[in-house]
Amino acid sequence: MRSARRSLDRVAGWLPLLLLGGLAALTYWLDAQVLDPGPRRDGSGRHDPDLFAEGVRAVELDADGRPTQTLSAAVARHYPDDGMIEFEGPKLSVTRPGQPSFTIEAKRARVSGDRENAYFEGSVRATREAGPEQDDATRISLATEFLHVIPKQDRAQTDQPVTIEEGRGIIRATGLILDNASKTLKLKSEVRGTMQPSTLAR
Repeated sequence: MRSARRSLDRVAGWLPLLLLGGLAALTYWLDAQVLDPGPRRDGSGRHDPDLFAEGVRAVELDADGRPTQTLSAAVARHYPDDGMIEFEGPKLSVTRPGQPSFTIEAKRARVSGDRENAYFEGSVRATREAGPEQDDATRISLATEFLHVIPKQDRAQTDQPVTIEEGRGIIRATGLILDNASKTLKLKSEVRGTMQPSTLAR
């Protein structure tokens, strides 16, 4: 039980950065690509896309020209009636020198028009790789079928089954609430897992 709690503490430390950073990158790209054309009389009040892009790929570089964030998607659509953006096959990668790399991917993603909510759906997987000088056992991943991210509240949640994997074992539960403001990670129900004894104390 103590090992499981330490694992949850580790997850709580990296998951907010991964999820909220991923949403920030998504909305940054959208705001850069989509301009508000103002009122239109061509039926744009319907929930029909006015922007459609295939093979989307956006890269953010640091001051030395090295990639720090890469956002890709098979398809992106913008809906002018409510400003919502839909992605098919989104994948965000965050790589910074000297830090573990992060990725979040799903079959689909939706970002609300006010940019206050993001919904990742279908085979959602968030992964923090091992750091440059860390053992592969420090790699952590989270998998679920649905994840709702609320950046202004520093909150991510799901009512679906969740699997958290790290080097020493697996924790499974149904439902998750991550509150970055209070630094808490709550697994709602059916929490179970298998953890191997730590070898760090040897």
